[in-house]
Amino acid sequence: MALRLEGDLVNKPSISCFFPCFNDRGTIASMVLSVLFTLKEVSDDYEVIVVDDGSEDGARELLERMQGIFSEHLRLVFHENNRGYGGALISGFAAATKDWVFYTDGDAQYNPAQLKLLVEAMDEDIDLVQGYKTRRNDPIHRKFIGGIYQHLIRFGFGLEIWDVDCDFRLIRRKAMEDFHLTRRSGAICVELMRKLQDAGARFTEVGVQHHFRVYGQSQIFNISRLVRSLWQLGGLWIELIGLPAWRGRRESR
Repeated sequence: MALRLEGDLVNKPSISCFFPCFNDRGTIASMVLSVLFTLKEVSDDYEVIVVDDGSEDGARELLERMQGIFSEHLRLVFHENNRGYGGALISGFAAATKDWVFYTDGDAQYNPAQLKLLVEAMDEDIDLVQGYKTRRNDPIHRKFIGGIYQHLIRFGFGLEIWDVDCDFRLIRRKAMEDFHLTRRSGAICVELMRKLQDAGARFTEVGVQHHFRVYGQSQIFNISRLVRSLWQLGGLWIELIGLPAWRGRRESR
């Protein structure tokens, strides 16, 4: 928990930060540097983890050089083969050792320095500080598709948070002890939020800036990945919503 005393943070939280990285050589170094400086301000006990998910653009070699410089706080997890976005998140959560876990993507669409906003919103009664995009800096077609997706997911999965698609989260690690994440695609974000909600996690939401992607390509509109994500979302809905409702009706008869 972060308390305030005359404008300064006391009882600074213990924080693990991790970045999933796939072909993010052009941005991952600045992300790591930014979050290292930010963590130094808000925490006395912190670590930064990068999960390289089989990058082929030289990101791994760059990260290895950085680890030689920041070995005290920077750890690397390497996947020899690409496991998908969900696989990278699963590895990141498994590697985290501190009381709180912050993660965001390695493509610089979010500013790690805004972790300060999430820390300021922390409280002993909060388990999740969830970011939401104050303004989405994407092409108009992606804004349109993203808006439809948000409403469908919130309605279909009964989610209470506003922006499930905003991967800028600070989570109390203990809140995740009673469940496991299984999805290997982007469906893992919905799985994470619904399982936290079902576990009784208490949350608050904070507006953060979203930036246009300037390096690399988004994997969201890759057809094979999109089909896999939709397939996994369908299976996830059956597992978390459909089957429990069916069992409830049977038990009430």
